[in-house]
Amino acid sequence: MSDNDFIILDIAGDFGPLRVGRSPENHPGGGPFETLSTKEILVARPRGIPVFDYISIDTTNDRRAAQDASRDPRKIVARSMPVTLIEPVGDEGFVASDSDPVTASKAAGASWGVADVLGASPREIDGAGVKVAILDTGIDANHPAFVRIQHNILSTRQNFSDGHDDDINGHGTHCAGTIFGNDVDGVRMGVARGISDVLIGKVIGDDGFGSTKAVLDALKWAHSNGANVISMSLGFDFPKMQKNLMAKGHPPELATSIALKAYRDNLRQFETLASLLMQESEDSPGTVLVAAAGNESRRKQSPDFVIDVTIPAAAARGIISVGATQTSENGRLQVAPFSNINPQVSAPGVAIVSAAIAGGLRADSGTSMACPHVAGVAALWWAWINERNHGQVRATDVAAQLTATARDRVFEANVTFSDRGAGAVMAPQR
Repeated sequence: MSDNDFIILDIAGDFGPLRVGRSPENHPGGGPFETLSTKEILVARPRGIPVFDYISIDTTNDRRAAQDASRDPRKIVARSMPVTLIEPVGDEGFVASDSDPVTASKAAGASWGVADVLGASPREIDGAGVKVAILDTGIDANHPAFVRIQHNILSTRQNFSDGHDDDINGHGTHCAGTIFGNDVDGVRMGVARGISDVLIGKVIGDDGFGSTKAVLDALKWAHSNGANVISMSLGFDFPKMQKNLMAKGHPPELATSIALKAYRDNLRQFETLASLLMQESEDSPGTVLVAAAGNESRRKQSPDFVIDVTIPAAAARGIISVGATQTSENGRLQVAPFSNINPQVSAPGVAIVSAAIAGGLRADSGTSMACPHVAGVAALWWAWINERNHGQVRATDVAAQLTATARDRVFEANVTFSDRGAGAVMAPQR
C-alpha cells in the first residue's frame, strides 16, 4: 500500500453501530442486544454474535470516495501510513560485561530476562492452553526452539505482508523465542514454554516495513481466531511518511500536516478496533494486547531527551505498553536509555538472548525485546487464573495482575514512575 491509499474501518451490518447517546433498546430489529461501547461508537449486536463479524476493513485510492465515507458515522477513514519494526538498538549506554550475553546465558542456564520475570519461586505453570498471537516479521518455524509446535505454527500462520511467508529479518523469531521457545544449547529463552496454540501474523515485510491496514487486518484475524494474548513490537512511522510525501514534491509544511492528520486518523482507527478487541462479553473473555513502548528516547545524551509511548502502544486505554529495563552495576534495575516514557509496565529489554533465524542464539536490545517478556508473563497469569477459577478468566483480570504484582522497589532510586510504569512484571509466585 502507498500513502495515496485510504483505509476505511466500517462497523457495519444489520445490527451495527449507533451514534453515541442513542439507546440500543431503540435499535430497529428488536430482540436481545448486547452493547459494546468505545470512545468513537456504540455498537449494539445480537447476543452471541461476535462483534468482529460486523467489521470490515477496506481500502480505496479514490480521494472523493474516502471523503464520502468519512461522513458516515459508522466509518473511520485514515490515509495509509507506513509501519516499521521497533528496531533493536545498539549497546550505547549499557553496562559493560566481561562476557557476551550468549556466553553468560549459557553459563547461567537461562536468559537473564527469563530469570528476572520468573522470580525466585514461580508457580508450576507453563502457559499451556493459552492462545498467543505475535504480529511481527513472521517466524523461522524450523528453529529448534519451535520444533515442538512446528506443525501448529505452519498450519495457522498468516502472511499480511508483501514478503516471503518465512521470517527473513529475524525480529519475529527472536520475539517468539522469548514468549514460548524451547531451551536451545542449554539456555532457557522462553517465559511460557507450555504454549502450543500460536498465531503468527506476518505484518512486516522483508524490507522491514508494513502498512497500517496489515496491522488492522491481523488484529481482526487474531481476535477472530481466539487469541487470548497479542504481542506487537512495531510502530507507525510518521517520519517516513513525511519523507515519502516530500520526495513526491509536497512542500515540507504540507507534508508535515498531511502526515500529522494521517497519524491522528490512524490513532482513531486503531483505538476503536483495539477497544472492541479488548471488550469482554458473554461470548468473549477479551484479549490482552501487549505493545512495545518504543526506542526513541535518548537519556544518555540528556535526561530530558525522552518521548512518550508511540502508536500502537499509546492507542487505547487497556493496551499494556512495555518499557525496557537493564541491570545496573549494583544489580538493581535501571530503565534502558532508549526506552520511551509512560509505559504501563516494564520488562527486561537489554542484551536479551533468544532464537536467531537459521538456528542458534543471538542477543538483541529494545522495547521490542521487553514486550514478549510481558506477553509470556500474561500467558502465565491467564493459565493460573483459569486454573484457580475453574475455567473462568477475563482479560481484565490478567491485565490487573500484571500491574498489581509489578515490582517497583527493585529499581535504582533515580527511576521515576513515568520511566517504569507500575514496575517490573513478575510471573505468578508460590
